[in-house]
Amino acid sequence: MTRAVLHVDMDAFYASVEQHDDPALAGKPLIVGWDGGRGVVAAASYEVRRYGVHSAMPMRTALQLCPHALCVRPRMARYQEVSAVVFGVFREVTPLVQGLSLDEAFLDVTASQELLGGAVEIARRIKRRIGELTGLTASVGVAPNKLVAKIASELHKPDGLTVVEPARVRELLDPLSVRRLPGLGRKTGARVEAAGIRTFGELRSAPDAVLWPLFGRYSPWMRERASGIDDRAVLPEVEEKSLSAEDTFEHDIADARTLQRQLARLADLAAGRLRGRQLMAGCIGVKIRRDDFSTFTRQRAVAPPTCESRAVGAVAAELLARWLATNPGAKLRLLGVVLTELTPAAQLGLFEEAAARGRLEATLDEVRARFGGRALRRGNTIE
Repeated sequence: MTRAVLHVDMDAFYASVEQHDDPALAGKPLIVGWDGGRGVVAAASYEVRRYGVHSAMPMRTALQLCPHALCVRPRMARYQEVSAVVFGVFREVTPLVQGLSLDEAFLDVTASQELLGGAVEIARRIKRRIGELTGLTASVGVAPNKLVAKIASELHKPDGLTVVEPARVRELLDPLSVRRLPGLGRKTGARVEAAGIRTFGELRSAPDAVLWPLFGRYSPWMRERASGIDDRAVLPEVEEKSLSAEDTFEHDIADARTLQRQLARLADLAAGRLRGRQLMAGCIGVKIRRDDFSTFTRQRAVAPPTCESRAVGAVAAELLARWLATNPGAKLRLLGVVLTELTPAAQLGLFEEAAARGRLEATLDEVRARFGGRALRRGNTIE
């Protein structure tokens, strides 16, 4: 049976929940976020996105782009409640559900097709059930693997359903901008375009002489991604192979700078454990526990995979900052850095800059092994 993977992504989730719960907001340019001097956009409705507003943007910038936007503060408990309903729909069709956030997940429905019909019918069922139970819409990508399913789900938002048959993968991907490649990153994407590679097709067919300066030994792997090749399994959270570092604080912490300093220390520790086991991570996440013991996780895929402390710390810091922006003043009793989608470090590339950082990381690890974990510390982890 042909493998069938779905990527389900709720449309403008926080903003859509607010518009559903308050019909007066429907159809209006809506921003969900805190309106203080350092406020950040947690979510933006499709009506306000037309003005260039997007999530993680400073609130000041968003209101300059759309001065007449309506602003509401996040209600995380409500979003979690709706998310639980949505994930309940997912588990009606398959136990193989890999959640990425409150509003996004991969589903492997390969074995579900005999009972529930083909993958497309299952996707329609999920969209219909979500609408019936929550009044919200979701966009779904149906494809033979996770990478293509995720790209597909983003092509026809909102309320989209994009189906990619195995024989049509290259036909779909080749004309797309390389910026749509998950995990490529803004800076790397700009470098790739500057090298004359603007589409998946151009990346797939580029010679090694062009790819090597950009990706080093990752070049074959990047060419595979541009070809839509991805053999990663959909891993339910209870089975997901991971490596982590976490700490429960003696006293609850609310100060954002102190929390970021603690997180940087944990990121350094987790990355060191990766290197010690000769692994690298394709997904970086944070675990957050409040003083009332409620627990949250946020994660992001990264490409290429990494075991560098700086890279792990940067992604973790941004994930925590975005969570704190929607939960200002929250007191935390625990923080953690969780690394998943682990692969052997033998696949690591040898960019000049990456190689230099790798030598530095190896030196730090050696010193710590000989003289203790506190013998050398990064500046952003020191009081």
